[in-house]
Amino acid sequence: MADVEITADRGIATLWLNRPQRHNAFDEDLIQALTGALRQVEQDPAVRVVVLAGRGRSFCAGGDLAWMRRMADHDFDDNLRDAGALAEMLRTLATLAKPTVARVQGAALAGGTGLVAACDIAIAETSAVFGTTEVRLGLVPATISPYVIGAIGARAAQRYFLTGERFDAEAARALGLVHEVVPADALDARVDQIASALLAGAPTAAAAIKHLVADVAGQPIDARLIALTCQAIAQARASQDAREGIAAFFDKRAPSWSL
Repeated sequence: MADVEITADRGIATLWLNRPQRHNAFDEDLIQALTGALRQVEQDPAVRVVVLAGRGRSFCAGGDLAWMRRMADHDFDDNLRDAGALAEMLRTLATLAKPTVARVQGAALAGGTGLVAACDIAIAETSAVFGTTEVRLGLVPATISPYVIGAIGARAAQRYFLTGERFDAEAARALGLVHEVVPADALDARVDQIASALLAGAPTAAAAIKHLVADVAGQPIDARLIALTCQAIAQARASQDAREGIAAFFDKRAPSWSL
């Protein structure tokens, strides 16, 4: 059984974490499989939107305890390499050139919370549970910290990193970790609606927007930043997708990229 399964439909690729018996907790094999799956869909021109989901009752319960026990017996260098693989998986997800949507049910704890934060959009069902619980195992939420802090801010992260408290989907929405909370029986339909909305946008514009947000967030509004934004819109205006999009608007038709 593959640790990650890929299903595809009309430009939407769903990457299913596929260890339901372990609540999709990750180990070195799942980390490698997810990194590879992300790279595969990024290179596939037929894929326009990526949904990250989990089989079974949970989205992702964080790190597999058996894996962490094994790593505790390894030396610093082994753990550093292992952490590097986890960090690369998260970076690959966060910097994917295509829009990403987290479909969250059940537990999304520790590294699972990190996966949610690394996606562009997150939709959770009402019974989903989140938390950066590493501290309760004597660990720190290190590799996920850039993404979680980016999503909920340093002040909230400081609290939840230190306490290891779990919090529900509505609290996650209030914190900014997830964008919407829906009943369990509406989760798939809402994710599909969001994915369809993403398909209405130009692929090159979507990739540029992801770069733009990363470049602009938290930066002072100075000459360098203004120049960067001017360059971004100038490049977009001169693109083939922009020409097509504007022509389609005036012709009262759907643009060629619309699915």
